[in-house]
Amino acid sequence: MQSLKDLLDKVSCGALSVIEAERMLRLFLVDELGCLAKLDGSRELRSGVPEVVLAEGKSPVDVVEICRVMLADHGRVIVSRASSAHFEAITGALLDDDLSVEINVRAKMAVLKKKTYFVSLSGGRVGVLTAGTSDISVAEEVRVMAQEMGCVITASYDVGVAGLHRLFEPLKELIRADVDVVVVVAGREGALVSVVSGLVDVPVIAVPASNSYGFGAGGVGALMAMLQSCSLGLAVVNIDGGVAAGSVAALIANRAAKFRIK
Repeated sequence: MQSLKDLLDKVSCGALSVIEAERMLRLFLVDELGCLAKLDGSRELRSGVPEVVLAEGKSPVDVVEICRVMLADHGRVIVSRASSAHFEAITGALLDDDLSVEINVRAKMAVLKKKTYFVSLSGGRVGVLTAGTSDISVAEEVRVMAQEMGCVITASYDVGVAGLHRLFEPLKELIRADVDVVVVVAGREGALVSVVSGLVDVPVIAVPASNSYGFGAGGVGALMAMLQSCSLGLAVVNIDGGVAAGSVAALIANRAAKFRIK
C-alpha cells in the first residue's frame, strides 16, 4: 500500500491519472456496516498502518461480514484475537479461488487477501525476540503486523535471561541482519528487555507478556519492570500488545528504509 504522498507524487509526474487517483482516494471514505462497524480501510494510505479487525467480542458471523466488506473495497483484511470459531467461520464462508487466507493460530490472527493484492517490501527490517516459549503468541502478532506492513522479520524465540548464553547467537544474527528496530517480548520480571537494550544501537520496543503468575501476575510485574528500566533507547507498549508493537516497529523500520543509503 502506498502512502498519500506517493499517490500525489505519481499524479504530479504523470505516472497516475487523475481518475485513477480519485478512485484510490475514495478509500478515505469510512465504510459503515449498519450499526455493526465503521471500517477505516484507508488508514494505511494515511498513516502507514493498516486497519485491523478485532475479533474478540464479535460473533463469527459479524467478523465474516466485516471481512467481506474490507475485501470488496480494499482487497485485504487483517483479523486479530480470533478464536477457533472465528477461524472456522472465515474459512467456511470466505475461502475461494480468488482469495488467499493465512491463518496464524499462535498469533490468533488471520490475513485474507485477494489474489491480486500484493504487499510491497519496504526494505524495513524488524528483529523480534522472546524471553520464553510462552511469549511466542504475542511475538507472532508482531511478526504478522510488521510483515503486512512490508518489513522483513528476523526472529529468535526462547532466549531469556534464565539462560543468558542463549541470547548471544540470536543477537549476533540481528546485528548481521542490520535490523532497524528490535521488539522484545517477555513475561515474569521482563529482564531480557533491559539486557537487549543495553547491547544494541537501534530502538527497542518492549512488550510485557501476561503469562506471569504469582506476585505481579498477568504481566503487571513485567510491565512495571520495563517501565522502570534504566536502559535508554527503550519504549514500552501495553501488556500483550503485539499488534501495537508490530505497528510501531514497522513504522520505524519503514522510515529508516526510506532514507537508507543504498
